[in-house]
Amino acid sequence: MFVDRVEISVKAGNGGHGIVAFRREKYVPNGGPAGGDGGNGGNVIFRVDPNLRTLIDFRYKRKHAAQAGEDGGNSNRSGKAGEDLIIGVPPGTLIKDKETGGIIADLTDVGEEKIVAKGGKGGRGNQHFATSTRQAPRFAEGGTKGEELKVVLELKLLADVGLLGYPNVGKSTFLSVVSKAKPKIADYPFTTIVPNLGVVSYKDGTSFVLADIPGLIEGANEGAGLGHQFLRHVERTKMLIHILDVSGLTGRDPLEDFEKINGELKKHNEKLAARKQIVALNKTDLVADAGEYEKIKSELEKRGYEVFVISAATMDGIDKVIDRTVALLDEIGEVEPIFDEEEMAEKVYKFESDQEFTVRRENEAFVVEGEFLEKLLLSVNFEDYDSVAYFQKILKEKGVFEELERRGIEEGQTVKILDIEFDYIK
Repeated sequence: MFVDRVEISVKAGNGGHGIVAFRREKYVPNGGPAGGDGGNGGNVIFRVDPNLRTLIDFRYKRKHAAQAGEDGGNSNRSGKAGEDLIIGVPPGTLIKDKETGGIIADLTDVGEEKIVAKGGKGGRGNQHFATSTRQAPRFAEGGTKGEELKVVLELKLLADVGLLGYPNVGKSTFLSVVSKAKPKIADYPFTTIVPNLGVVSYKDGTSFVLADIPGLIEGANEGAGLGHQFLRHVERTKMLIHILDVSGLTGRDPLEDFEKINGELKKHNEKLAARKQIVALNKTDLVADAGEYEKIKSELEKRGYEVFVISAATMDGIDKVIDRTVALLDEIGEVEPIFDEEEMAEKVYKFESDQEFTVRRENEAFVVEGEFLEKLLLSVNFEDYDSVAYFQKILKEKGVFEELERRGIEEGQTVKILDIEFDYIK
C-alpha cells in the first residue's frame, strides 16, 4: 500500500517538578533548602530514514508522545530529563500544522531532522528560592507542559523528472523501458493508481529519478479522477515530460488532452505549470500515416515546445528523449520551491507565551486564565507565608492585579484562578 498523507498527534514530554526538601545533616537540625530541579521533558523529533518509502506505519499509530522529565530529588538532585522521541519519515516528507496549514518542516535529505514539539522545562527546586530573609522556602516550581499539536504528514516523491499524460497514453511503458522500474501495465481506464519511481542510468554514468504520475483528467484539480491527490508529487520535479497518445485508437484529440492536462497544472500551481516541459508523441508505431502526428508536432513546436516522436513499445526515439532530458537537467540545475516562502511557518517555541493571561467576568466573580497560572499554582504552598508572598509577587509582576482593577474589581469580590478562589483585597 502506498500511503502519502496522514494526520497524527504528537506530544512532547512534560517537565518534571522541582521539589521542596531540606538538608538533614547530623548536628545540623535546621538544614538549608535542598530540593532538586525537575528534568526537562523530551522533544518530538522527525528524522529522515532512507529505509522508509511510505507513511503506512502512521496509519496504525496516530498518537506519539515523548518521555516526561522526572521530578527533582532530595540533596539537590535534579530529575532525569525525558528522552527525545525520534520519529522516522521517508525522504520528501512535508510536515504541516493541521490547525494553521503552515509548513513546519520540509524533510528531504537523509538524516535531516526537525524538532516539531518542544519538551517542557523542568521546575526549580526550593534551593533556588532561598534569600537572606527567606532561608527556608517551603515552595518549589512546577514543570511546564510539553508542546502538543496535530500535524499532517505529506509525502512528495523526490523525482527529477515527472511524466504527465492522460490515462493509458503509455507513461508506465515509457518508465519501464528507460529504467528498472516494473510498474503494472495494462489497458485500464485509470492506469497507475500509485506514483511509480524509476532510476534512469545514463550512458556517461549519471542518473536521474523519473516519476510516473497517476493519470490526470479534466477536473483533477477539483478532485475528479485520481489526479487531485497526486498532483503534489510533481511539485519537486525540475522538468516534465508530457506524453501524448497519437495512435488515434482512443478517439481523443491529443492537442485537446495536452491543453486540459496543462490547465489542471496551472489551476493547481502556476509555478508548477511554468516548469520546463518537453513533449513525446507516443504509439507512433500504430499510425499508418506519419503525416497525422507531424501536424501535431508542428503545432506544438509553434507554441515553443520541444517535441519528440517515439514508440515506447518498440523503443524508437527513446534515446533522443533521454539525451535531451539529461542535458536539460544540467541546464536547469536547482529549482525554487513550489510553495511560497511565506507559507513556511517556521516553528518558534516561546515558553514566554505564559506571560499572557485573560480576565473575564463570571457572574460576580472575576476569572483569570493563562498558561503560566498552572505552573505558578504548582509552586505555591498556601500554608506557608513566604510561598503566598511569592504567589502575590508574581501576579503583580505579570500585571494581573492591574488588569483586575482596570476591569473594575471591588474589594471583597471573588477571584478564581483554576480551582482556587480568594477574596480580592487592595
